[in-house]
Amino acid sequence: MIKKQREVHCFQIPKIHPSSLIPHPSALDVGFRVLKIDSSNMADVYYTPDAIDQTQVDAFVDNIKSDRSPEDLLFQVLLDWGVDLSLPIHKETLQGKPVFFVDENALVACFDTGVNEELVKQLAALEPLRVVFRDNGFVSDAVKINVEQIFKQMSPGTDVKSI
Repeated sequence: MIKKQREVHCFQIPKIHPSSLIPHPSALDVGFRVLKIDSSNMADVYYTPDAIDQTQVDAFVDNIKSDRSPEDLLFQVLLDWGVDLSLPIHKETLQGKPVFFVDENALVACFDTGVNEELVKQLAALEPLRVVFRDNGFVSDAVKINVEQIFKQMSPGTDVKSI
């Protein structure tokens, strides 16, 4: 009598070091954001001219509190414009400046200083729905004045704002 031998397949399982199974903390996406309410990002610069003297003028050049991060400003803008806070946000560096993209091109924000016309044109070419800059973030007054015109020519549907 011939007996049929049972075939047994053996697989070799590679050895994996346990530390390789744990992702790096920066790679974790836990699926939600935790936000807390804080005071306004804007400094109290609303004074009548007779309430300040010439030596105090430099203190009122920037309307944003010095301890606020670009992310703080971004979430304030999201709230002000009624944009959903759970939308995906990613940050890229363009022309050496950090730029935030919310839900691809729904909102583009750059709160860095030294924003030049080349960066403005690069952002306008992306045709975002909305774009926001820091009010004193432009390299010159001429660039600040030209921002509206650049967007009117290159991306007329974009809502432009500065804070």
